[in-house]
Amino acid sequence: MKAFLSSLFLPLAFILISMNAFTQTRPLPASKNKMVIIAHRGDHTNAPENSLAACQNAIDAGADFVEIDLRTTKDSALVIMHDATVDRMTGNKGLVKDFTLAQLQTIQLTQPQHAEWGTQPIPTFKQVLALCKGKINIYLDYKEAAVVTAYQEICNAGMEKNIVVYINQPAQFSSWRNIAPQMPLMISLPKAVKTKEEMFQLLDSLQIDVLDGDADDYTPATVMAAKEKHIPIWADIQSANENEESWNKALALGFPGLQTDHPKALINFLIKKGLR
Repeated sequence: MKAFLSSLFLPLAFILISMNAFTQTRPLPASKNKMVIIAHRGDHTNAPENSLAACQNAIDAGADFVEIDLRTTKDSALVIMHDATVDRMTGNKGLVKDFTLAQLQTIQLTQPQHAEWGTQPIPTFKQVLALCKGKINIYLDYKEAAVVTAYQEICNAGMEKNIVVYINQPAQFSSWRNIAPQMPLMISLPKAVKTKEEMFQLLDSLQIDVLDGDADDYTPATVMAAKEKHIPIWADIQSANENEESWNKALALGFPGLQTDHPKALINFLIKKGLR
């Protein structure tokens, strides 16, 4: 789960970074739907997470964004993997950054509890960009990578207007703002922010374009404050217990976007409610 600013309210280092941030408007990727649906690590209800198959499933489900996690190999190639290690998603062990791309290409993604799904190769960022272009936007959870390299691959794929970058560390914020100031950036809501005034303080101090974070961390007051500042909230509702009750609870708060582990089911639910 994302932890950026989760326990500290506006650390000094982050405030100093934000003071030098660019102030121009950074438009978000276009979506034909008023309610934005993000497929968390792709639609991995019948394919390994963060695989090309899971990304294709998200496209087929009609999601607006596919969320993927970016990491770097030993030889500086960009690949998609949530964990720092390959342990959970493959039959191997070790840190992603300790493998070369060629070595990772000999390893297959699996979902141990769903052997019937088969295996999938670990995708490169270039492969995901090519698959998604013209079909779905990308919510890039920026784990470990060089901003220059990542942005160059984004530009080479012609996807500059189709990506939002989720920031995990203050240094990443500074790097993206310096190298690609037009790229929309997102952070999670600090858990200390509970009131309208605290939300205003956060948004006035930071040049961010979208807020993320656990839906349960938001209050009606903070949601309203973000709306008044024209900052959308794409709340996380993915969990082992995600169901219609959690969807209804999130809808009641008025989030304009939701990140889910069940994009197809959620979209069908929204269609039945006349919300999509």
